[in-house]
Amino acid sequence: MHPLLRYTLDLFESRPDSPEALEPTTRNWVHPQATRQVRLDGVMVSYALIRAKRRSIGMVVGHEGLSVRAPRWTPLYEVDAALQEKARWIVRKLHETHERHVRQSETHIHWQDGTVFPFLGESLRIVLDPAHNFDGAGAHMETADSAVAGAPRVLRVGLSQAATPAQIRDGVQAWLMRQAKDLFAERLDHFAPLLGVRWTRLSLSNAGTRWGSAGADGAIRLNWRLVHFRPAVIDYVVAHELSHLRVMDHSPRFWDTVRTVVPDYAELRGQLKDDGLPTW
Repeated sequence: MHPLLRYTLDLFESRPDSPEALEPTTRNWVHPQATRQVRLDGVMVSYALIRAKRRSIGMVVGHEGLSVRAPRWTPLYEVDAALQEKARWIVRKLHETHERHVRQSETHIHWQDGTVFPFLGESLRIVLDPAHNFDGAGAHMETADSAVAGAPRVLRVGLSQAATPAQIRDGVQAWLMRQAKDLFAERLDHFAPLLGVRWTRLSLSNAGTRWGSAGADGAIRLNWRLVHFRPAVIDYVVAHELSHLRVMDHSPRFWDTVRTVVPDYAELRGQLKDDGLPTW
């Protein structure tokens, strides 16, 4: 078939309101911009097809669903064939991405009086207290002795009840970052002698997924959001980065080095990949 004719047919076949493109059936996965649907591994998937100037067919699974980018002249039957080849992978990724998105939505922090969020693996509740500035620190965590049994500990923030979510977030973040820097420095001082290394400088990062890094000059960079995790997980990350001052790769020798100070590092490492970390 002539490429121009094939392309013209594709335009009609891929219209969103075409009965051949979107049958009136119950769909398991529907992209908001879906123009095509196909049954993959027993599951109906409605996906967004995007024609682009490219040489191959590309597939992206996001929280909205499946989107496919294909060369302008690639016939639809070739697109569907490519999807069938990756059917099991696509369906698995759709499920995983959806579950991850749901978990992240459930852990999203709503910055207001009474909100509870994790700190060092435990629950911490925000209480707005405009009567205090807490010696310029802006916030103060009540001692464990003053906490009600079974209830979250309280973080008193020196803001009025009329404070905006952004103001509350910024105030809590500033407090968390101060706690993170003090805690990280203390744990670096603890593990460095055990590993026979010397760290020179600590800085905080706000990376999306990277928890830390180490420079050959002894500079350590750690993600301040680690303070949401329990102390054992933080210790693993600290020991991980300090171990890089001895072995600057992830060879078996590196992991043996980590194991000397954190024997259960594999379990703790796995907890970093969980999606329980709150979203800001």
